[in-house]
This record gives sequence, C-alpha cells and structure tokens, in this order.
Amino acid sequence: MAVAPTLRTVVRRLPLQLVVLAGQDALDRPVRWVAVSELEDPTPFLEGGELVLTTGMRLDAANAAPYVGRLVGKGVTGLGFGVGLGHETIPDELVEAAARAGLPLIEVPRDTPFVAIGKAVSDLIAAEQYDELSRAFAAQGRLTRAALRPEGPRAVVERLARELAGWAVLLDDAGVPRHAAGKGAADVAHALAPELERLRRLAKRGAPASLALSTPREHVIVQPLGVGRARGFLAVGLDRPFTPVAHTVVNAAGSLLTLAAEHGGQHLAAERRVRSAVLRLLLEGRVRAGRETLERLGERLADGPLVAVVSGAPAEEREAVLEAAGEEFAAVEDDRVVLFVPEARLDGVLARLGGHGPVGVGSPVGLDDLRTGLDQADRALVAARRGAVPVMRFADLAGQGLLSLLDPAAAAAFSTALLDPLRKYGARADLLASLRAYLACNGHWDAAAQRLGVHRHTLRYRMRRVAELLGRDLDDPAARAELWIALAVAD
Repeated sequence: MAVAPTLRTVVRRLPLQLVVLAGQDALDRPVRWVAVSELEDPTPFLEGGELVLTTGMRLDAANAAPYVGRLVGKGVTGLGFGVGLGHETIPDELVEAAARAGLPLIEVPRDTPFVAIGKAVSDLIAAEQYDELSRAFAAQGRLTRAALRPEGPRAVVERLARELAGWAVLLDDAGVPRHAAGKGAADVAHALAPELERLRRLAKRGAPASLALSTPREHVIVQPLGVGRARGFLAVGLDRPFTPVAHTVVNAAGSLLTLAAEHGGQHLAAERRVRSAVLRLLLEGRVRAGRETLERLGERLADGPLVAVVSGAPAEEREAVLEAAGEEFAAVEDDRVVLFVPEARLDGVLARLGGHGPVGVGSPVGLDDLRTGLDQADRALVAARRGAVPVMRFADLAGQGLLSLLDPAAAAAFSTALLDPLRKYGARADLLASLRAYLACNGHWDAAAQRLGVHRHTLRYRMRRVAELLGRDLDDPAARAELWIALAVAD
C-alpha cells in the first residue's frame, strides 16, 4: 500500500490557509491524490482516498446532500470547496450534509489556487515515500551488520523481530525451530507444520514458493531459504498487515539467511553476496556502513576519489575478473562485475582485466557520489559493447555528445515513429522544416518565421497542426527535447 499524508497534515500547511468546517474527527484519513472536478457526479473518475476540490458551480441547496452521499460512497478522503467564485461562502446545506456524513469539508480561500494544494500533496507523498525507503535501507544495513556477527543467523532473526516489532522464527528444512525472537515466536512451529509441508512439496518439484497467512489478529509470511532447494524457512508474524517497508526488510533478512544456509561449501559465493549488499550500501550513500561491513570480512575500501569500473564479462569469466580485481573492491551485480578503484591504480587493473570482455570506466568521484560513477561506467560499457571495443571511458564518450549515448537502431526507430505523422500529412515537408526552425529558435515565433521566410501567423498555424498530429504539447520542455532528438537522428 502506498504511503500518503493525512488530511490533517495537508490542512496544517500554513501557506494554504485551509479551514475545516465539518468532519474534524476524520482528518487522519490518508490523502492519496487530489482531484479537481466541477461535475455533479465525479465519482466515476475517482478511485477513493482523494481530496476532491470544487468551486461548486453545479451545487445548490437541492443537490448538496446527494453530492456528499456519492462522495462518501466512493470513499473519498475529504472535500475542498473554493469560495469567492461560484459561491462567496459554502452553502449551509453542504456544510450540514458533510457534518451528518462525517465527511471532512474544507474551505479553500480564493487566494489559494487548487494547483497549490495539489503540489503540496504531491510533495508530501514524495517526502513520505522517501522516508519509507530510507527506513528500509537503514534496516537492511542493520540486518547486514547483524549477519556478520559471530552468531550470524541468530543475530539476524533477533534484529528482524526488533525492526518489525513482531516475531521471527528460523526453521530448518524439516520445520524444526532453530532460532526464535519476539513474543509468540515459540508457539509458531506446530501451527505452521501443514503449510511448511506444502512448501517442501512445491520445492521438490522445482517450484520454490512463499506463503502469506492473515487473520484479524495476526499476519504471517513464510519464505523458503536456499538456492536450488529449500535449506530452511523464515517465518515472520505481525499483529498488523505488512507494509512495503516490512516486506522489503523481510526479503533482506531472507537473503541474508539464505547466505548463511548456503555457507557450507559455498563460502566464496556467500562473501560475494555480502559484497553485493555492501555495494548497495555504498550506492545508497551509506559509506560508513559499507566500510564497516567490509572490515568484518577483513577487507577495506580505499579512500576516494574512486573510479567505477564495470566488466561485462560472460558468467563463466566472472571468477577471473574477481581474481584480477586483486585488493580492489569488487562485487557481482546483475550481469556485470562492479569495481571501485583508486585512480592511481586504474591502469594496472585495466591491464589485468584485458581479455575478459568489454569494460566501461567512469570518471573519478568521491565516496559520497559512487552511484554517479557507476552510472557513467554502465553507459560506457553499453558504448563499448556497441562499438566492439575492449575498454570505453566515460570521459571519451561524453565528449561525443548526447546522441552518442543512444543506441542507433533504437534512436532511429524512435525518430521514425514520432515524426511519421508529419511525414504522412499530405506528403508536406514544410511541417518538419517548420518544427525544426521553431525548436532551433527556442519557440520564438518571429525568429523562426524569419528563418523560414514565412509570416508568423503561418508558422503558428503549422505548429498547431504539428501539435495536433503528434499529440504533443509544444510548450512542454520534455516534448521539445524528444522532438529535437528525433529531428537530430533523422538528419
């Protein structure tokens, strides 16, 4: 479920100057979006959870109560009424209907644009999403550090129970509890026995699966642990539904416990997965946590600035790439090997990587900007593969311009599809030429018309036809950028 600010939080935004006239007891409802409508019945266009804004153009004493009833039936969070346009004050009938229905009714002064409320809600949603992600990342870091303690799996289970304020149990492949933490954890094994047996049967058929159980008082997730076969199970329970953050934390714990389960005979593979976790910490800007984790492995991250190096070697050669990395930090991530190397040692590393597939190299960056360096290296790797060269440096790639970062075939297909309506419009080339001049002159009518040798009214007509044919708003900077790239590729 998506995070959302409460209506109380939105109302308290001082610059908005909103006043609650009814439904004060329901202000803790979440505002999932803002919808502006002057329809007598906007509910076909709503999903529920919205703050509906209106100036009441179609509202009067007779239809106020039915209007409120429809909104309540749809599950909207509240109604904002803009005064000073259709109504100098909110009709008494609407206030009374909202109060009876328990629907928050908010007076929006004329000086407060509806768009300002929409922006405020959007900003609040973004801020809460960021906070939620930050909490998930922080929990992952604490779980990773717990996994590296001597008691490993037990520490992860205990940390997980504390993070979620619930219970957690680690069971072996026979369903026998090995570690348990949190209130009620000790009573779980017997109750879950039938479900664990079903998971084991699925795993034997090559279809490992997790399960979720819910009752009014308890919510439980069970995950199998292991690669290829179930080596154990992780069961987690809460007295409330699992949020996206909780799911993320459980998945992180499951990954760490899987590492521990596979440790026997696969020590190196487990270390690599920990390095992948370290890589995520570093890319999240949690450099201190990443360094501490590496130190638990007896390794260290060199001081910055560092250069990101990405090897696109095939799977069978990645072992050789990791060996060639030597003392430098290296981790397998997706279909590539990522290295962070001090600039002074870069040439030596590149020499050792020779012959192990294409390599992309970023520019030197500080420890707090490693993600930027990795993005650069990834782009350079794409260019190296496209150009069939062993090593591509982003510094060289960036000097070739933006279009050099695009795949030629994909860019050509994009250009053709985007501009085709203009080419087909009566086989007239003047629309393309006019669009090119309009964009080159940054939307200045007189300059573009002079460049084309036509009257500015003629150019305005052509641009209206271009916008209609393409279905694009030419005042939108993003649309202009797309069209400029499409025209450049078409040259």
